[in-house]
Amino acid sequence: MRLSDSAKMRGADAEAINVRGIPSALLMRRAAGFIVSAVTELCPAGGTVWCFCGSGNNGGDGVAAAAQLLSRGYSVRALLTGSREHMTADTREMERRLREAGGALEDFDADAAGFAEELAQADVIVDAVFGIGLDRPPKGRALEAIRAMNSAPAKVVAADIASGVEADTGRILSEAVHADVTVTFSMAKPGHFAEPGCTCCGALRVEDIGIPTDILDGAGIDCFAVTDGEISLPARPRLSHKGSFGRVLIVGGSVGYTGAPCMCAAAAVRAGAGLVSLGVPERIYPMTAVKSDEAMPFPLPCDGAGRLGADCLPQLGEKLKNSDVCVLGPGLGRSAELGELARSLVGSAQCRMVIDADGLFALGSEPDCLRSAALPPVLTPHEGEFARLGGELTGDRCGDARRFAQKYNCVLVLKGHRTIAAFPDGEVYIITHGNAGMAKGGTGDVLAGVIGAMLGQFDLKRAVLTALHLHALAGDMCAEELGQYGMCPTDIIKMLPRAAKMLEEQGA
Repeated sequence: MRLSDSAKMRGADAEAINVRGIPSALLMRRAAGFIVSAVTELCPAGGTVWCFCGSGNNGGDGVAAAAQLLSRGYSVRALLTGSREHMTADTREMERRLREAGGALEDFDADAAGFAEELAQADVIVDAVFGIGLDRPPKGRALEAIRAMNSAPAKVVAADIASGVEADTGRILSEAVHADVTVTFSMAKPGHFAEPGCTCCGALRVEDIGIPTDILDGAGIDCFAVTDGEISLPARPRLSHKGSFGRVLIVGGSVGYTGAPCMCAAAAVRAGAGLVSLGVPERIYPMTAVKSDEAMPFPLPCDGAGRLGADCLPQLGEKLKNSDVCVLGPGLGRSAELGELARSLVGSAQCRMVIDADGLFALGSEPDCLRSAALPPVLTPHEGEFARLGGELTGDRCGDARRFAQKYNCVLVLKGHRTIAAFPDGEVYIITHGNAGMAKGGTGDVLAGVIGAMLGQFDLKRAVLTALHLHALAGDMCAEELGQYGMCPTDIIKMLPRAAKMLEEQGA
């Protein structure tokens, strides 16, 4: 799903109005109609609806919705949270229509006698305080309105985006409305999907208010949400062999960390890799061999603490010659020598690379070596690891990931409640599946294995997005079947075939 930032959306609106001659008031009334539809699904005619409206055009959508709801037999109170002096021309026109319908746009006063008690009787609240242009923390009456809406028991329908959420980034600017339904217009926005703003969105509806498709198509979109039905797996060719689906080499493990590389390898096998090899320190090789069935472990020289070192580079170099993908990091441990190993592998490998966990730590805080990679490597940090790599955390996860990916010519998979995938070409994708049950040690090792497997089968962008979607979908299936508390990373591995089958059926 393509996502538009506020500037592109305003530009599309302006072209539709000023160049194509579509009346702005008509677009506003259409937007209001979709808000009304959402309200009527939550509350039958005769119910009570409160509309909190700002001075701008988002407020105008709310005022127009109030007028339409009155005409449908609802009891409506419309409250102006901004100043009358700053009302836009279209909002003033909608106020005129509201008066004609028998209503009024009252000045909002949270301290008015009986306000809280009366608001508590509302069936539905319409949040039309701010739209997609908000870029600073709400204050004054607007902030009081946000707090009032959140304290009321009524269901909340947000117009365009929940007030207090920055549309371009998903940041919550001090406080935000927690909507049950968000009705947005023409295109969804990054703030509907990026954390933490996505937690304020509720059920999202994207409605066509009549802006011509060719205007939207020309908006230069570079941000996307990966939603159901957009990722599929093709049927595997009948005339194929194990070499047809990628040779994946996993390098990791250390004393005390034998599970991570084994889970990574098992996930790669379950995600369809043709051949999976697993290079581990010789100290843990016997345990790794016992845990491995389909994957092929082999021992590598290690230091006295049971960690890999630079002296295993010649052996790894030979293995890399026959590998399509190298996954570096699961259970690797930490030492100065591992930094040398990681940088050498990045600079010498001619295959795709996935760098995860301690592999990221080994790169250090100045990952300039990434620029020397033969192919853009895939990095999979959580926010703490990202910061240690030198990544900037501004609260704009999409922008932060994009800047890093472009600077270092890599794919940056910024893990979280809504994982972000940023590519060197500037495109950013938000993964919409996943749940809190996946927030357990080992889930990242599974993800690294799935990414490695997909890189051995598809081109870079398709592989990464398929892997992230498949992994998150399997996690959601585990949560549904087992619950978020009890599910484990190994359960996700077991669920991968069922999730992959779903994606195969979608591609059929």
